[in-house]
Amino acid sequence: MDKKTTIGFVLIGLVLLIWMWVQTPPAPPARPPAADSIRSAMAAPKDTIRAERPAVSRDTLVHSPQDNLGTYFSPRASGEEKIIVITTDLYTAEITTKGGLIRKWELSGYKSWDGHPVQLVDFDKGGDFGLLFTSGDGKLINTRSLYFDAREKSWTTYRLRGDQSVVLELSLPVADGRRLAKRMTFTNGKYTFETEFDFVGMGQAISNFEYQIVWENGLRYAERNSVDESNFALGYAYSGGELIEVDAGKNGETTKRDINGSTDWVATRNKYFALAMMPDRGASQGAYLEGARTAVPNGGVKKNYALALKMPLTTGSEHSRVTVYLGPLDFDIVKGYKRGLEQIMSLGSAWIIRPISEYVMIPLFQFLHMFIPNYGWVIIVFSIIIKIALQPLTRTSLKSMKRMQALTPLMNEIREKYKDDSNKQNQQIMNLYKEYGVNPASGCLPMLLQMPILFALYAVFRSSIGLRQSAFMFWIKDLSIPDAVFHLPFTIPLFGITDVSGLALAMGVTMFLQQKMTVTDPRQKAMVWMMPVLMTLMFNSLPSGLNLYYFVFNLLAIGQQVWFNKRTGDEPLRKVDPKKRGGGILAGLTKNLPKMK
Repeated sequence: MDKKTTIGFVLIGLVLLIWMWVQTPPAPPARPPAADSIRSAMAAPKDTIRAERPAVSRDTLVHSPQDNLGTYFSPRASGEEKIIVITTDLYTAEITTKGGLIRKWELSGYKSWDGHPVQLVDFDKGGDFGLLFTSGDGKLINTRSLYFDAREKSWTTYRLRGDQSVVLELSLPVADGRRLAKRMTFTNGKYTFETEFDFVGMGQAISNFEYQIVWENGLRYAERNSVDESNFALGYAYSGGELIEVDAGKNGETTKRDINGSTDWVATRNKYFALAMMPDRGASQGAYLEGARTAVPNGGVKKNYALALKMPLTTGSEHSRVTVYLGPLDFDIVKGYKRGLEQIMSLGSAWIIRPISEYVMIPLFQFLHMFIPNYGWVIIVFSIIIKIALQPLTRTSLKSMKRMQALTPLMNEIREKYKDDSNKQNQQIMNLYKEYGVNPASGCLPMLLQMPILFALYAVFRSSIGLRQSAFMFWIKDLSIPDAVFHLPFTIPLFGITDVSGLALAMGVTMFLQQKMTVTDPRQKAMVWMMPVLMTLMFNSLPSGLNLYYFVFNLLAIGQQVWFNKRTGDEPLRKVDPKKRGGGILAGLTKNLPKMK
């Protein structure tokens, strides 16, 4: 390869390095303690709920003090709290009459990093999913501080099986026969529940012709590395055909977004789970998003998002309905609602990477998983499929590199002969390429075509809940996170590495062998070790599933290189017939196209 080609390879490596450095989450702190840095206290006994809640400003979707509820709602500041339990095949939920809130939502099929069932609702703050509005006498009312009535006894449990469902009605009576009814319908086999709000005679009790359906405390975290999980935690609204995103950036700062106009849904997510509130189409007249980022002990980070749907309250609109989703970020499930909710999944850049992730990677992985239960073997089979698909391009690349190696002595002669005239030197080398039909750029083409595939795999492996806690073999216990084999007594600068990934090392070794087999120019000896070292450092903190893919892909490439060398080892270098000389690889690709008449 000439100087320009070498520079091209270096630039490609630098682009990949910068992209991965921007996208890769910071490494977790050295040797985390036995308990997670952001793990909440264990759930309190079932007959207790914490009474205290932080006082926050008016515009942050929080409750009004109980001594300032005004004429209409002061009588509901005290009452009997009842807990009603709903169990389905997918979750166990607890609903409290204190605020009419969901105070527990425990998923049956998923475990947190420390082995407990994933609990999505912030139990320590009493629960979530209330209403916020201004009363007729000018008081800011948050229903989380009010006591609802329910016909059930406390700790009534509904166990749903098959296609069973249950309707739970909570009522908030107000003076002179007015009342607010909240009916929640839970159905077995669904991560959603339907909620209907009825405002009976509440026109005078609620002012400004508007109320808000609010979720104030985001989602609980479920992964060990809170920094990595926070990289995925975002707030969303889908309004006017546009996805609006809120990211809580700096610690201690609050990010807000006030949205006016028809809103299809609001949502928040952590790494693998999501909450979404979806009103009937056209029912909401706006939304409010608020995000806050806080530091937690041991170098951790926690992001919290408050969501609100603005709903009208006028004659003829005293009734509203909203569907609430609390469950995994499974692509098929969220897309099945046909509301565009799958847009909150992190599947790469919308213009090129996301289509590959959505229409190629995910369907192919799901198809292979139907026959291969272990995702590690799915990745290996997937690597073989990609290698076969790229075979024509790889063969062209190998031929080009073989010819380039054969031309190296001739190019060295030209460089020595015209060492004082760089223009003449370059012109003669280009003539040499043309004379022997060699295109130096063709060796880069397979690498360039693999980059979108690599980025799509990176996105899928980091966000696919199917890979979460999916073990392969030996030390590889989770394909969605790095596979640490030993801990360093120091931190590698710039990359922040303290735990070394076994698969990243294996991938680096195979890349070194590839470079050793293909790089013959003495001036490029640095490339033999530089790129493998850089790639090993970059890939060290990436999901082990991605490193497994690249390791297997490199092994296949080495095998192909050995086979190709044996087959073409004695093949002489021939000049190209002058009549057939053309535009290199593009000419080769287009020579068989029909000619225009």
